[in-house]
Amino acid sequence: MTATHAPVPTAADSGSSATERFKADKSGNVANTSPERVDLLVREVLSAVHDTIRRHKVSYAEYNALKAWLIDVGETGEWPLFLDVWVEHVVEEVATEHREGNKGTIEGPYYVPGAPERGSRGSVPMREDEPGTPLLWTGRVTSTDGHPLEGAKIELWHADAEGLYSQFAPGIPEWNLRGTFSVEPDGSFEITTVRPAPYMIPTDGACGKLIAAAGWHPWRPAHLHVKVSAPGYEQLTAQLYFPGDQHNDDDVASAVKPELILDPKPSADGQGETVVYDFALDPVRG
Repeated sequence: MTATHAPVPTAADSGSSATERFKADKSGNVANTSPERVDLLVREVLSAVHDTIRRHKVSYAEYNALKAWLIDVGETGEWPLFLDVWVEHVVEEVATEHREGNKGTIEGPYYVPGAPERGSRGSVPMREDEPGTPLLWTGRVTSTDGHPLEGAKIELWHADAEGLYSQFAPGIPEWNLRGTFSVEPDGSFEITTVRPAPYMIPTDGACGKLIAAAGWHPWRPAHLHVKVSAPGYEQLTAQLYFPGDQHNDDDVASAVKPELILDPKPSADGQGETVVYDFALDPVRG
């Protein structure tokens, strides 16, 4: 049985925040897409839609229901949520299939650049008496041939013990559970945080209507988000999961991979957990 958590932020609030963040950080990427590529991709997507309509004899009632739902997605600002939950995992798979280093997965809609610098051995910003099991994470960042990558950085962000993200849920300090970490000359780092909780994606908006209509569930397993980067190497975006979570096998976002599941151990002092997880980055190809 899934645990009960505090109410998630409204779809409209989360959607608006995610949409504005995307516009600020990534919306300029379309300028780098050639007309020939746009023509190819749009034609094939539309062809797939047309084939689905013909194959399943889609009615006007179903078509109008789709149109109304698409309008609702736009009005509630949920396009980042919809695309990141149900589409991004395939884009990520294709974009990184050549890599020899660590497996990655989706970024999701809740990344915010510019998290505070915390050094190579430090704690993410958190509230006094932050709820959740303390988690000490140690590891190294190297190249795929094993050389330490001095100058690498790790951006970490995750939900709190209620499954809520700072800057997307009300009443949480701006940078809570978000930090940027450097590494030592030998590539090592040590990060103190708390174990996050599983959470439901917002269900009171258009995406929630889709989930209900299709008989799906809205749960994501507990996870840590990371971006790992170093000059001359491909940036790795990943989510790290915890064993035993009931939604590791049926994540609504289809983002869990076996290589991304952690192996936490009880701390020697009995105060929380420790985990070791390393990163190997691929060099940028010329």
